[in-house]
Amino acid sequence: MSSPLRAKQADELVRRFAAALRGVQLYAPTHPLVARSVTALAEALAPVLATTPSIAIGIIGEDLVVGDIPVPRAAESMGKLTQQLQQVKIERIVIEQGVQLDELTELIQTLGASDATPESTAVLAQLTHVRVGRIEVDDAANIATADMATCRRLYEEAVIAAETLWESARTEGMPDANTGREAVDSLAHEVSQNRTALLALTALKEYDSYTFTHMVNVSILTMGQARGLGIDGTLLREFGLSALLHDIGKVRTPTDILNNPGQLTETEIEIMRRHPVDGAAILRRTPEIPTLAPVVAFEHHLRLDGSGYPFGTSPPTLNLGTMLCGIADVYDAMRSQRVYQPAFPTDRILAVLEQNDGTRFDQHLVRRFVQLVGIYPVGNLVRLESGEIAVVLQTHAPSPYRPRVRVVRDASGKEVHRGREINLWDESEGPRPAIQAPVDPADYGIDPLTYL
Repeated sequence: MSSPLRAKQADELVRRFAAALRGVQLYAPTHPLVARSVTALAEALAPVLATTPSIAIGIIGEDLVVGDIPVPRAAESMGKLTQQLQQVKIERIVIEQGVQLDELTELIQTLGASDATPESTAVLAQLTHVRVGRIEVDDAANIATADMATCRRLYEEAVIAAETLWESARTEGMPDANTGREAVDSLAHEVSQNRTALLALTALKEYDSYTFTHMVNVSILTMGQARGLGIDGTLLREFGLSALLHDIGKVRTPTDILNNPGQLTETEIEIMRRHPVDGAAILRRTPEIPTLAPVVAFEHHLRLDGSGYPFGTSPPTLNLGTMLCGIADVYDAMRSQRVYQPAFPTDRILAVLEQNDGTRFDQHLVRRFVQLVGIYPVGNLVRLESGEIAVVLQTHAPSPYRPRVRVVRDASGKEVHRGREINLWDESEGPRPAIQAPVDPADYGIDPLTYL
């Protein structure tokens, strides 16, 4: 077997393995695409195992190796597969001749489970033709860095995809459905696997690309809420795509109104408020768009008490996708720093979501949203009452004003290397400093995400 052919087979095997893992993470176990992806993996294994008793897929250092063939680092599938193996502390998988389809199915479903842990994957030891080897060294810090790097890349790619959707809707009258699905598929996977890191990225803002980052953020925040309600698979992705396209009707809004930094006139407000109707019309005639998408586009500014717009529309109830998207839309819009609007702190935004005696938004969903993002979301930079500057590492649902933080500047403003981590809610060893206020990372030259 020639080296180029062997390298091609190794690359194909990694791609099939990664695709099968992706399938069980995005679809229900009984979905036909899951069985199809495992079968494709078996087909990729067949010519390899026809010439050798077994094949090993493993991690050596930072490289993924199939047999003795290193897989190019540029391959996206390599990164995904490596991340999944590291999550469950497996450094190699050996698949032997005679492996059965049901063994491959159990291997993929066990590794690809959203709650997979080293303990849960111990059942793989029972497989006759599959052997796994454990990572003994604690590489948690390196894995976390890789997770954040992956999320950063996916987020940036999603923003580019959002711009493509916008431009295709503006120039061709309908968004590119394939581009939207591909972006949401990647985000849905990370929402299931690494939701905290992805949610932290939604806090990063660039005014010049607000329209597109807002589209992506609302999609992520909507899927984060949906995942917390137990929604997964195809429906989760439909929620995500519908949220990504919720404002697509604004492609018909004149740019001088859309980008106006000042106060809009009554006439301009009336024009701006046409975008839900325009968006629904665009999405209804776009092929391969879920039926939920035009509903969310039409309803996302309507409220449970009958307020909102389009005026004269008061459905007896709102779609769940609409309600989740509406909360995400208000939250992301209010926390965004723009020329015509300051960024509001989370507690102020939540007060808006709870105003009018909680009749505009479903308060059960609002409470769950608070648990998801916290009063001080992960990745936020805050000033403690002690004068220290800290990065929020983890929210604490029972006490949302007191998250887990890492100190990065002391009270004098001096940088702190390997700063201590504090559970602000835990006063078992004495009082903890409360958070005084969120602060702007740009004022301190800090990228909070590097500390996560």
